[in-house]
Amino acid sequence: MSEECPPARRLDPPPHDFWIFAYGSLMWDPGFAHREAQPARLIGWHRAFCLYSERYRGTPERPGLVLGLDRGGSCLGRAYKVSAADGPTVAAYLDHREMLGGAYDPRWVKIRFVDGRHVRAWTYLIDRSCSQYAGRLQLDRVAEVIAHAAGQRGSNVDYLVNTVRHLDEIGIAESALHDVLERVQQLIAQPAREGGG
Repeated sequence: MSEECPPARRLDPPPHDFWIFAYGSLMWDPGFAHREAQPARLIGWHRAFCLYSERYRGTPERPGLVLGLDRGGSCLGRAYKVSAADGPTVAAYLDHREMLGGAYDPRWVKIRFVDGRHVRAWTYLIDRSCSQYAGRLQLDRVAEVIAHAAGQRGSNVDYLVNTVRHLDEIGIAESALHDVLERVQQLIAQPAREGGG
């Protein structure tokens, strides 16, 4: 995994206020100064467990899965407005937080607000050429991976539970993630198989 974000993939903040589109943990834990936050939709990309995690929510021997923005569909997330004055600090923070693993293809995208307005926003799309890209996994496979993985930041199950809880709290109904959580809970509730003697 690359420890340095290539210059071409770094956020070069514009000399005016700008927007960041968040679809995962940045929605409830942005960690950067912003002037406002509001719901927004990105067309052409959807939130999915498509990224293997070998450090934070898994290990190289048993990778976990975390969310990425993959092609197709749409995603309801949150947009944060960053002031021009805070731009360089926010850009450096996001490059460090999101780009160390080299799994994203960050770019400017067009998002739509509830009132119909469209704006450009910076976001982190999955890079399908990266080695951690999991592709489009079936529900049972996603649940199986999440149910048994843990890494430096805790269990993959905790990541899923926190994601679903926070999405519910901010009013984003994500039925696909509820389906994953239900399947994971079923797997965890199953009694362990007894070994033969």
